[in-house]
Amino acid sequence: MAIAASKPLRHFSPSLPHLSSNKPKSHVRLPRVTFQALSSSSTSSPFTEANSQSRYQRETWTHNESTSNCRSNFDDKSNEIALQLPELKKLLEALRASREKEGAQLVRTGGPGRVALVGTGPGDPELLTVKAVRAIEKADLILYDRLVSNDVLELVRPDARLLYVGKTAGYHSRTQEEIHQLLLSFAEAGANVVRLKGGDPLVFGRGGEEMDFLQQQGIRVEVIPGITSASGIAAELGVPLTHRGIANSVRFLTGHSRNGGTDPLYVAENAADPDSTLVVYMGLSTLPALVPKLITHGLPTETPAVAVERGTTPQQRTVFAELQDLVNEVKLAELVSPTLIIIGNVVALSPFWPYSSGENKVAAQESMLMR
Repeated sequence: MAIAASKPLRHFSPSLPHLSSNKPKSHVRLPRVTFQALSSSSTSSPFTEANSQSRYQRETWTHNESTSNCRSNFDDKSNEIALQLPELKKLLEALRASREKEGAQLVRTGGPGRVALVGTGPGDPELLTVKAVRAIEKADLILYDRLVSNDVLELVRPDARLLYVGKTAGYHSRTQEEIHQLLLSFAEAGANVVRLKGGDPLVFGRGGEEMDFLQQQGIRVEVIPGITSASGIAAELGVPLTHRGIANSVRFLTGHSRNGGTDPLYVAENAADPDSTLVVYMGLSTLPALVPKLITHGLPTETPAVAVERGTTPQQRTVFAELQDLVNEVKLAELVSPTLIIIGNVVALSPFWPYSSGENKVAAQESMLMR
């Protein structure tokens, strides 16, 4: 028996777990359960999305024209960069002049500026580390990604400079090589540069590439870790990524590769492990291809799974489903990026899993331990 797709979604506040004592029969398909945080701002994104007006309000220093003119030119990447170049050059010149003026002091303190790669966590600003907050507050220039929340950017000093270098599907405001050069140029000019990244900078954040490039150029690099999305979102849902007798390992998988790279889903054969938890980053577009591969390589069709859009923010939306139904339910819920996907038996331990009672959870754990 299947639940009609036209059935209205049930909305719950994440702070009020929904528990059901009705244990489904093995042949009954789980209904789609979507949780959406109740917030007056639920229609707006917590992140600095590509077309965010707040992004331009923060970056007017890089433009000689009005904010409205900048917004109208946004879709033309070359035009946008060209508009920013004069002010970027002015800032560089000012920093270099200051460095020359204080040259003796710079020699004593170790030469050029430094770069800190700072992870901002999955979105909730309260998940920032104390060290990350201190780095943000001390920065002269901050280069930030798309998935850095606006609340985090509120911590930036009024006199510090912000520069958006985010990427999204179909639009890269800067190439990775351009980002490398920006970091290098400002660090060499003596600036205290912070590179803000969502999650953890060294987990699918290309932080390793930036660190390697800068260190080869003699620039001091500090990495300040952040709570990666897998940990932050799993904690939000009450999903233990590992659990004795249920999941003895966890695997992080990227859902897409760089241009010309190897198909990221080739690891599905090894990732289809019932005793492991699979977390897929950036996997929304490739989910229809990944799920059949996991099932083909042995992952049970009834494996619990969850897809979480904009996790840990007031705009969080969550879809629970068995693996065999996950693609369809995610499509029906119209989830958008960023969405994290967690697949594994540990998902059923969440208090939000729709057909779990306390007794059922204990029985499931005891069954696993007896295998």
